[in-house]
Amino acid sequence: MIRLLVLALLAAMPATAQQVRVDSGALNGATTDGVAAFKGIPYAAPPVGERRWTRPAPVVPWTEPRDATRFGADCTQNPIPGDVSRGAPMAEDCLFLNVWTPKPAASAKLPVMVWIHGGGFVAGSGALDVTDGAGLAKRGVVVVTFNYRLGRFGFFAHPALGAGGNWGLMDQIAALHWVKRNIAAFGGDPANVTLFGESAGGQSVARLMASPVARSLFAKGIAASGGGRDRWPALAEAQAKGIAFAAKAGAADLAALRALPAETVRGGIAILNKEEAIYSGPITDGAIVSGNADAIFAAGGQARIPFIAGSNDDELGFVPAPFLPMVNGPVLKEFGAGAEAVKTAYGSEEKATRHIAGDAIFGEPALALARRHARSGAPAWLYRFGYVAEGKREPGRGAGHASDVAFQFGNLAADATPADRAAAERIMAYWTNFARSGDPNGNGLPAWSRLDPAKPELLAIGIDRTAMAPAATPPIAAIAAALDSQ
Repeated sequence: MIRLLVLALLAAMPATAQQVRVDSGALNGATTDGVAAFKGIPYAAPPVGERRWTRPAPVVPWTEPRDATRFGADCTQNPIPGDVSRGAPMAEDCLFLNVWTPKPAASAKLPVMVWIHGGGFVAGSGALDVTDGAGLAKRGVVVVTFNYRLGRFGFFAHPALGAGGNWGLMDQIAALHWVKRNIAAFGGDPANVTLFGESAGGQSVARLMASPVARSLFAKGIAASGGGRDRWPALAEAQAKGIAFAAKAGAADLAALRALPAETVRGGIAILNKEEAIYSGPITDGAIVSGNADAIFAAGGQARIPFIAGSNDDELGFVPAPFLPMVNGPVLKEFGAGAEAVKTAYGSEEKATRHIAGDAIFGEPALALARRHARSGAPAWLYRFGYVAEGKREPGRGAGHASDVAFQFGNLAADATPADRAAAERIMAYWTNFARSGDPNGNGLPAWSRLDPAKPELLAIGIDRTAMAPAATPPIAAIAAALDSQ
């Protein structure tokens, strides 16, 4: 009873005020349970009005200390059902970041982990409950999350805008520049930044590793379920879609486009409905994105830094079975003459239907990127996440897309079991070891071998055990052969 009373009193204690100064002014944050949090920090000027569809501009400095105890606005989007964000109501003025640190002192020199959220480049937030950085920060790292422009606000090309189009990627790069300039004030080491992300965030990590304008801004990368063989449209194709959107919206020139209501610009873009005729998504612009990531990695043109890549063992397990053939159809077309060999490699029609799309979009591309990275002489590690929380286990179902994120941050559901929490501790230990030294091993964890491109193995993170296993399984090998032949 006394123990419960003490815990209740501790929980009720107010957070302690904490102040740091960045290049645009002083920030008042709060320390809770040994971690100082600074939220809603603007890292670029509001991209509104004439700044809609422009490069991120510098923040206007403030003179009085700024309250940094609450998240800023989420970027305008159609949110993913089930995501829980603590951000302020959506707005175009959304370029905010958040910092969690166990030691806000410039002398600390702690490793820094910068998270890029997922959401298909059309949704997501740096203020989601599941990516609160306090749990990771308790392991001795500084954690940063941030928002970036999404959907048509973040990825829109038009001849009137010149060669621009990847505004959301420009935001990501601006956030990394902010980290380089300011993270020492929070106890972070600007020379030891690990960029990590999931889904669109994982894809962003690989793209930024391949980008000549971003590769000097971080020292390590972790791409979770980020694919890697995605073909982004060329600038001319994206501009054609921009022209089509302008015509549909009745906008005769750039001024009229920038004057459109936010709801009109947002449109009906969603994860599975991207208004294909009038929305391009991320673009191969020739500057930030000079080509396909897999080709750049194959040529050794990426940043040769320590790199972790991986995917989940049942990425699309959340898709109802009747809809899987619709998902697999376009994927099988990508395989060309190799489609039948891929289906046969699964050993049964049921397994093929269930796993083809997930393996082709996430599993095989992770191996391809890691293998090509290792062939360039850079250190790479590959994993497959298959742990499912005890309360969510069902026969025949594995770890679905994004289910690993809660384990990366240690933000599990209230009904998580001791086994679930142990699994999260293991993932966080691998990740923070990597952030600290460039090697995920240590702390008594199961050994994780560097990828040998000639005989690739991965760390299989399962329900009953975590151990090394072959990476090029028959289905994955068949998918690789089919894709490489196209």
